Amino acid sequence: RLANEKLYTLNFPQLMPETIVTNHKERIKSFMTRVGGHAVIKPLDGMGGAGVMVLHVGDPNVNAIIEATTRDGRQLVMVQVFMPEVRIGDKRILLLDGEPLGAILRVPASDDVRSNLRVGGTAVRSTLDAADLRIVQTLAPKLRSDGLSFVGIDVIGGKLTEINVTSPTGIQAMTKLDGVSYSTQI
Repeated sequence: RLANEKLYTLNFPQLMPETIVTNHKERIKSFMTRVGGHAVIKPLDGMGGAGVMVLHVGDPNVNAIIEATTRDGRQLVMVQVFMPEVRIGDKRILLLDGEPLGAILRVPASDDVRSNLRVGGTAVRSTLDAADLRIVQTLAPKLRSDGLSFVGIDVIGGKLTEINVTSPTGIQAMTKLDGVSYSTQI
């Protein structure tokens, strides 16, 4: 209950891309303008890429997208600066007791910005770089103290975007790509 996939990341603002949580259309539009005209809007209770959309200043659908996602201002959403590095991929790092099991890079289809495997992203073998290890080391003590033993974190361009506790997917793809039975470790 304490670890909503989107909101739990707010415990680590120094690791995240610029982000707001709001249900106010004008705040969202102002944020978009302030961060360069492009942002990503996400429902707080979504998973697997459901409801994740890119907002562009000047797009005639912006108001409708915001209204639909916030349910006309009745539902909070997360809005993050758009990170063009998502085209390279969204790294899913699986952690067990705060230690990395491994990682996959989820590469979006050419006609989508969402990289989730469920919506057509492709899993590619990956390793952890220095930025990933810094994120893991920062998260580990809080994850342990909150009793979150198996999580999947999402990293784009060296920035933490989500901490998945109810659906830390990726273990099957990691197992297939690495030839390691990660589930036996869990």
